Amino acid sequence: MAKPNKKQPSKTVNIYCAKCKAQLFKYRKGGKGALVKCFKERIVEDFTKTPCFCPECGGEFARDTLVRGTPAYKIIGGKVTMK
Repeated sequence: MAKPNKKQPSKTVNIYCAKCKAQLFKYRKGGKGALVKCFKERIVEDFTKTPCFCPECGGEFARDTLVRGTPAYKIIGGKVTMK
């Protein structure tokens, strides 16, 4: 399986909790599709206290996993929004 690109995307998006609108990450996203996974190496700023849980409402928004041999967060559908 192919690894994610070594050259990081230049476009940065802010990721928020869909329930309480608290900011979770500042993330370098590639492509224009929906946010399905977040590679840990592409996270610029992490505002969460515990991984995969919102710091404000405590809701789980992702699961810790390996995608193509690289550590990533697999986003649970409808739990996050991005701008």
